[in-house]
Amino acid sequence: MKKARLFRNGQSQAVRLPKEFRMRGSEVYIKQFGNAVVLIPKDNPWQSLIEGVKKFSSDYLSSRKQPSIQKRKIKI
Repeated sequence: MKKARLFRNGQSQAVRLPKEFRMRGSEVYIKQFGNAVVLIPKDNPWQSLIEGVKKFSSDYLSSRKQPSIQKRKIKI
């Protein structure tokens, strides 16, 4: 696992990323999950999800027992 340096920039905290983690553009989306912080490229935020979905095999969940579709009355 690689490491990055934290430093102060005025009243903000910043992260100095190693070269191999450089991101395009000048802005990112940021999300916190517990004690982890995730940076998501603003120019293509769905790219990591699309790449992740492609890694599932074609038979993923094929043996899952799915209940039959239920008909329900809809109240309008």
